[in-house]
Amino acid sequence: MRRSVIETIMGAVVLVVAALFLFFAYTTSNVRAIGGYQLVARFNRVDGLANGSDVRLSGIKIGSVISQQLDPKTYRAVVHIAIDSSVKLPNDTTARIQSDGLLGNTYMVLEPGGSEEMLPPGGQIEYTQDAVNLVDLLGRFIFSGGGAATGGGAPASGGAPASGGAPASGGAPQAPAPAKPETGESSAPTVLQ
Repeated sequence: MRRSVIETIMGAVVLVVAALFLFFAYTTSNVRAIGGYQLVARFNRVDGLANGSDVRLSGIKIGSVISQQLDPKTYRAVVHIAIDSSVKLPNDTTARIQSDGLLGNTYMVLEPGGSEEMLPPGGQIEYTQDAVNLVDLLGRFIFSGGGAATGGGAPASGGAPASGGAPASGGAPQAPAPAKPETGESSAPTVLQ
């Protein structure tokens, strides 16, 4: 009987520690939903952006992505965002999708313009910049040879590499240089069969 009481107390301690850990994680992570007014932005591609992703202004979270859907007529991504009501944005604000690096989170960045008119609740951000696919860019860089310094990849002007394996200077294939006759031999070409 004494053993089951100790196990029960230890279980309760584990549950209290887990609850404290979850409370700490929630209060320090800024996962809370942002209230305020909603705006709409349309993009050609929103790679990596998810519901709940941050909306940032000058690096500070001022909102979050509420929903995303595809416009069946234009085939563009329609992103609905919620912005903190204390932040008023000019109607020439630009929105772009950015990533925290190759493996980082994707979020929306807002850059306010200089207009005196503000976006109304439910308004649309007209100027948008699509997400840049970092994996695609990295693949293009790697498979293009990474520039002229690496010596790999295809020649710059599209020609085939010369017979020595190195690209020709002009990009076009070069014929091998004629062999020099050895001393004492005639300068007539040698015929090989």
